[in-house]
Amino acid sequence: MFEEVFLKKEDYKHVQTASMILINNYLHRDVLSDLIQRWMYHNVRPSDAELVTRLVNFNHTYVSRYLRRFCESIFGGLYPEGHIGRTISVKRDLKEALVANPPFSNARIEELISNYRKHPEHYYSDTPFQGILFFRGERADVLVGSCRIKRVRRLAEKAAHRIIDRIFESIKARAEALADDRARQLGIPRELLVTPPEEMQAEFVHAEARLVEDLRLGRPVEAAGGITINDVAGIKVILENDRQNSLLRVLDRLPGCRISEKEIHTGLYNATNLIVSYRPDREGILSEPVGRGIVSLMEKRGMPAEHTQQAFAEFVRTGEDSVSVEIIVSNYQETLESEIGRCMHEERIVRQRATKEYRGHLARNIEYLMEYLFAFSQSAERELPELPIKLWNRYLPDYFDDVLKRLYHILSDSLPDES
Repeated sequence: MFEEVFLKKEDYKHVQTASMILINNYLHRDVLSDLIQRWMYHNVRPSDAELVTRLVNFNHTYVSRYLRRFCESIFGGLYPEGHIGRTISVKRDLKEALVANPPFSNARIEELISNYRKHPEHYYSDTPFQGILFFRGERADVLVGSCRIKRVRRLAEKAAHRIIDRIFESIKARAEALADDRARQLGIPRELLVTPPEEMQAEFVHAEARLVEDLRLGRPVEAAGGITINDVAGIKVILENDRQNSLLRVLDRLPGCRISEKEIHTGLYNATNLIVSYRPDREGILSEPVGRGIVSLMEKRGMPAEHTQQAFAEFVRTGEDSVSVEIIVSNYQETLESEIGRCMHEERIVRQRATKEYRGHLARNIEYLMEYLFAFSQSAERELPELPIKLWNRYLPDYFDDVLKRLYHILSDSLPDES
């Protein structure tokens, strides 16, 4: 059964599109990539209802288990004298822990904490946060780091954003090709072509329409390079600058661990970003029984409770050997800036949403499609005869609101029947 659903890899590569997106924290990521590509062409299979449910929910379970174990190894190596972890569900707990016991103080730190204390409601404190805080100290009250799994809605949003960016690049390339054609017809170099703004807009609209038509007719949409997401599983480590090399030494000693990328950020936010290739202990992870939440969800989808553990084990054992994990290391003051200061994470998300370069119907439909993909996996629906979103159609937000309500069996806002 598992092989029938997951391992027909000869079927994956029917088209190469801008949506070739790999979530490198997941298992069976090429299967998920194929599903996203097919759904962009409105190609849904009878097995997709079960497929997407396993891909999202089993991966979420796997990520949460290997992330916890990986963090234990990291913080255990950094603090052999001892540390503890505490699970949290909202950002308030992280921000409060960060300001509770500053390891040192200066004017800027005092200013940040004072501002936060005056108006904690201004700091997005109720934002959901699926994570663990790590503490050390005699009373285990000094925050030294955290880990989190990106929520399904944020993952859908990020995946859509990356696909939209790639689609936008493809549309611009097509529009520029139209301008090249005009320059050739006029017998002048491309750089000497003067195009009125309204004509440039018309060329972009024409290029967009042709790309949408390619999707509708099932024609390949070419785009340079693939798309990767490495930060579904993320770890933050708080270390002062003179101790940050100790993290590299700990990672170097861990079995199945290799730093694959290192990027130093400077400016508003100063930190080092690491992408680590990590080989989890599969059998250790599978020694834990599957949690009741996943068992219950899979039961609603028709899988008997006694089969869920076996299905999860098969999913893990037939997946990739290694995954990617993002690790961000910064000192205390920079961590404070990222949570309640000049580069607060939530504010960055708000700005990103407000400054999207491409916001056409196609962009919105990609957002709807990706949100629906992940939302479906969390629902109790067993069948998926047809997708409610076609990228070439036009919808108002009200339509998609009703799509989600129907998915979760929530009554619509329609007037009651008085007949």
